[in-house]
Amino acid sequence: MTPSAPTALGSSIRVPDLSQARVVLLAGGRSSEREVSLWTARGVRDALTGALATTHHPFLPREVRMVEIGLDGRWSLDGHVRSPAETLVELRRSDVVFSCLHGGEGEDGTIQGFLATSGCGFTGSGVRASALCLDKLATRALAQTVDVAVAPGLCSSLPEWRDDRTAFLQRVRSLSRSGWVIKPRCGGSSVATCVTMEERELEPAIEAVFATGDDVLVEARIAGVELSCGVLGNRGGALTSLPPIEIRPADGKFFDYQQKYASDGAREVCPPVGIGHESIERVRWAAERVHRRAGCDGYSRIDFIVPSEHGREREPVMLEVNTLPGMTARSLLPQEAAAVGLDYAGLCLVILGLALERRTQVQS
Repeated sequence: MTPSAPTALGSSIRVPDLSQARVVLLAGGRSSEREVSLWTARGVRDALTGALATTHHPFLPREVRMVEIGLDGRWSLDGHVRSPAETLVELRRSDVVFSCLHGGEGEDGTIQGFLATSGCGFTGSGVRASALCLDKLATRALAQTVDVAVAPGLCSSLPEWRDDRTAFLQRVRSLSRSGWVIKPRCGGSSVATCVTMEERELEPAIEAVFATGDDVLVEARIAGVELSCGVLGNRGGALTSLPPIEIRPADGKFFDYQQKYASDGAREVCPPVGIGHESIERVRWAAERVHRRAGCDGYSRIDFIVPSEHGREREPVMLEVNTLPGMTARSLLPQEAAAVGLDYAGLCLVILGLALERRTQVQS
């Protein structure tokens, strides 16, 4: 199938004027990605308050406050513990909540449902799309409905694994001759994810996933160029897919937690140099298709592998969808935006503008 052309790069990106807006950043949480959330929140706060030396935007919000969800479940406002009632008042008082949460209840639709029923506008996708995209098994099925390829895969719950692990391991071995990717069904930031070509490593890797309390998803390892593609836009509106970024982990490793966030981690190249223009456009087309079919709002980042065979690049294979992609200094989405002239603060303003746009449409 020959895809239609995706939107022109940067053609619909407009930085909105939020100079009268009151913004609350929501960060922390109790998931394994808590630290990533806090890094994201600090970066967004610095960008929106003008603390970044490279920020020269006249449209920054007039007020930026931060609510942090602690490991104990308590909420604090600007570093001071507040009652749930007091915190909710502050959230409702704001024009928009910038969700900097990652993983768990911050990304699975739980917080989105709380904010929506409380009458708060917020960045990113709503309940349905958040829950759907955090579930990698469900996202795989969705991608295939819009002609986007996925790797062969199998899923197991802990009871199924305990019932007959031998049968499951046999099915896993039959998936691939070039290795496997073992990951939590609903995790993020590559936590508890393992890439191996050794059969002896399968069982401990699967057990490690179950230790997180999640189901396990095992996919065939696909060799190729790893890419991630950001998409900006709301349901029913124009979408803009950013230039994909090529991910080159150091020393032949895969893009795990350390490679994503450490200063000596993976090298990222945007636009990609390891694939041709046609494959880049196919990745952008696939990202837009999945974003729209999943019902994502605001922004997403969708990960792919572009395999090759006999020197010819094949169709992109989707790995997963991120409805609240990281916004740290090392994160991929800000790098993609920079490639089309949209700096970090500008990207934050665009994301906030899309949230306010969606809130206005819901209220009208």
